[in-house]
Amino acid sequence: METVTRVEIMRTGHLGRWAAVTAALLLTGACSQATGLAGVNATSPSTPPATSPPAAAQSGESAEPEHQAAEQPPKGDDPVKVPPPKLSKYEYTFPVKGCKTTYQRKLLVLPKTTIWAPQGCAFVAPIGGVVDEVNLQDRWSPSTDAGATREGRFVTIIGEDGVRYLGGHLDSVADGVKPGVRVKAGQLLGRVGRTGNARDTGPNLYFAISWKTGPAFWWVRRGMVEPWDYLDAWATGNRTYSPRDKTLALRGKLGETPACAVQCGGTKKVPQAGKTQEPKPKRTDPGVVTITPSTAPFG
Repeated sequence: METVTRVEIMRTGHLGRWAAVTAALLLTGACSQATGLAGVNATSPSTPPATSPPAAAQSGESAEPEHQAAEQPPKGDDPVKVPPPKLSKYEYTFPVKGCKTTYQRKLLVLPKTTIWAPQGCAFVAPIGGVVDEVNLQDRWSPSTDAGATREGRFVTIIGEDGVRYLGGHLDSVADGVKPGVRVKAGQLLGRVGRTGNARDTGPNLYFAISWKTGPAFWWVRRGMVEPWDYLDAWATGNRTYSPRDKTLALRGKLGETPACAVQCGGTKKVPQAGKTQEPKPKRTDPGVVTITPSTAPFG
């Protein structure tokens, strides 16, 4: 009996020690889940790993979702530059080159215009053609105010379109510009000035459109067709806008040498108007030379 009892006591002691060790191990495992062991993730496998907060949350800003910017319409392409329509086979250029100009767009006394420009600005051929008349002398006098001399120094050309163009009040005529000389569009004919009845005004170019006549019919030379619509077109890029058709129609209506109707006064006797152009008029005024150019009017 005593031997059995000792064995039981020994077994009981071993069981107690094992129970104590087991309890200690369980307690240690529970603590390791709470605090984590070295090299062991303490997070429960069923819990997703924590992620870093957004930058806005880290900086203290609101973590609201970012609002998307309103959709902007696409930018259109640059406008297509379409050249102006070709209105005639002729090409023109504005008659004053390299200077700022102004001019009136209404009928005052004659169907012509005054192009205001600084002294010495270039008067150029508005179209290629042949020089018709050149007046190198300023013979205008305020005491007589003769219509034939009001433009002072001037140059006329018969353009390739058959139209006559006059530039008056010139300070000077360009070298080599004389009757019969062929010129190109834009070629220098003279310099803007104050000759003729412009001597008491600012420098300007007297610009007129008409058709060829002899120098005796000076009032035709001074302007028959309103020029400002053509000047507007030539200045803004539509250089094929031509006065040919309008000039031809008016000449057909009035005749080549209509009677003087405006500013006909002066000391000189006005010749009688006829219905046909003089074949080759003689020189009637000193300093004014004219020829029959190789480019026939409206040829």
